Amino acid sequence: MPFQVRAHPTVLGTVLFLASEMMFFAALFATYYDLRANRAVWPPPGVHVNVVEGSIGTFLLFISSVVMVLATHAMDRGAIRAARWWTATAIIAALSFILLSVHGYLENTFTIATNSYGSIYYTLTGFHLAHVTVGIGILLALLIGMRSPTLRAYHRQGAEAMTYYWHFVFLVWVGIYLSVYIIR
Repeated sequence: MPFQVRAHPTVLGTVLFLASEMMFFAALFATYYDLRANRAVWPPPGVHVNVVEGSIGTFLLFISSVVMVLATHAMDRGAIRAARWWTATAIIAALSFILLSVHGYLENTFTIATNSYGSIYYTLTGFHLAHVTVGIGILLALLIGMRSPTLRAYHRQGAEAMTYYWHFVFLVWVGIYLSVYIIR
């Protein structure tokens, strides 16, 4: 007789939370594409986003997502020192993403009040940036928690939930990057 496999409540709660966050971002993407579909020229004249910076930011978040997979595997093996190193690497990549994003905001030729493009651009990227900031806090909590024998003994569910959030942040950015920097 096969036994039932259930998700841990922490993991299930995180997945449900991320589903609600996906709906939130889906509404922002729908707004972006609705605005784009109803304009003869998109983005409007005079609006330039730095594709190179966007690509570097994408690479930084990709690296941070990959190293969090490595951190989780290291925790599974009991290699806490390696897990801490990988998690710290993810945090550094995320902080670099934030710095790059702020630099991009400062260099943009438009603001949130310039036009509808500016409004949806800053709303979409700004909410994502807020999620990156929260994600850094979560990763810092995980990094600090790795010092605890309790986390080392029962780490899987909490670490898994934390990394799900971080992978979500990366995947949302891929959608933003493709929409804002590539498809336009």
